[in-house]
Amino acid sequence: MSRTLFSGDTTYFPGIDQIRFEGPESDNPLAFKSYDPSRVIGGKTMEEHLRFAVCYWHTFCATGGDPFGPGTKVHPWTGSTDPLANATEKMNAAFEFFTKLNVPFWCFHDFDMAWEGASVAESEKNLQTMVELAKERQAETGMQLLWGTANVFSNPRYMNGASTNPDFAVVAYAASQVKAALDATVELGGQNYVFWGGREGYVCLQNTDTKRELEHFAMFLEKARDYGRSIGFKGTFLIEPKPMEPMKHQYDFDAQTVIGFLRHHGLDGDFKLNIEANHATLAGHTFAHDLRMSADAGLLGSVDANRGDPQNGWDTDQFPTELYDAVHGMMVILEAGGLGTGGLNFDAKVRRESTDLEDMFIAHIGGMDTFARGLVIADRILGDERFSELRFGRYSSFDSGDGQRFENGELGLSDLRDIAATNSEPPRASAKQELVENLINDHIFSARQMGGRREARPSEKT
Repeated sequence: MSRTLFSGDTTYFPGIDQIRFEGPESDNPLAFKSYDPSRVIGGKTMEEHLRFAVCYWHTFCATGGDPFGPGTKVHPWTGSTDPLANATEKMNAAFEFFTKLNVPFWCFHDFDMAWEGASVAESEKNLQTMVELAKERQAETGMQLLWGTANVFSNPRYMNGASTNPDFAVVAYAASQVKAALDATVELGGQNYVFWGGREGYVCLQNTDTKRELEHFAMFLEKARDYGRSIGFKGTFLIEPKPMEPMKHQYDFDAQTVIGFLRHHGLDGDFKLNIEANHATLAGHTFAHDLRMSADAGLLGSVDANRGDPQNGWDTDQFPTELYDAVHGMMVILEAGGLGTGGLNFDAKVRRESTDLEDMFIAHIGGMDTFARGLVIADRILGDERFSELRFGRYSSFDSGDGQRFENGELGLSDLRDIAATNSEPPRASAKQELVENLINDHIFSARQMGGRREARPSEKT
């Protein structure tokens, strides 16, 4: 579906019209080569499968600063000395960008959209002012909110954590932010609410009561859930794993750690996982691994689509351009039945060296095309009987006989011993790893598979 273009008093991206699908033969950098929102794959359009979202923070707030120097970008929507004027113009620029890129969703932190006041009450008032404006912009354009969250990691008060801080006064302050952000998310019709524990962890193990902090973490999430449900939030609460940075160790280390934590504290009925590609690789996993662990647990909620640089040991938040990662990720997502209320949010920032405003469009277009290609290829791989046979045929011994009885819990350890003693030495069965990898490569690189055939658009079906 096409969003209604937003135009404020100032046009921040002149000369750029709504981005269109022009196909693989196009050489236009401001056009989609693979992402055709109306193209049907497996019974759903690309837009329905991918549910793309633009993040507020990196896209409209980040200036390219790093530990070695200040920012390289001067955003034209930040020229006023009045914080309300700056926030208003930033929102106008954001909605112009959203609608020109033609994504269905957006995401925010509280103080990306608004500005922090001198007190809790003043911060709440500032946020509410911007929520009212965002609500108007959504009604004008058809944009929807994928998720909201609170930034409880940047302010110096959170240097020792937010919900896990050893000072109760800080915990209470963090709660005030989360309450306000939940209020904002509900008012804007957000489909999810995210918790990223940026400083929920430790720097020095020896001065940290980890047991107490983890209990406080769970209590905080429980009370946030209860409040969210009490004000009518029917969406999904999301936890975003990351192993470290800025802390030495973060409690939400990786997907399996978070899954265990949620189950231990009885939170897995309301919370799912928001998997970020770069965070998964920082934990020593692949993007697909953390997706698969979440999906296997029935807790795959949403995705932050980005990538890291293997030569850098930190969270570089680059736009995703790696087709292999997109294919393997989309294979998991398709097998899981999709992302439900979640989506693919570009938690990514244009490089410090890319300073033109059009670079913001080019970066998002590249990421959207990458995942669109990944979707098409993943669908074809999963539909290939050879792949299914190679993958699931390895487990055929559990489909009948004693293997099935084992899966059903009918055999004890002594029973298994007797079966082993009766049978001869088990034959070695090849895993056919190279054949599987080559088959996937065949789909990725085959001109026939990526060629001109496309499924019918809804309007073309009779």
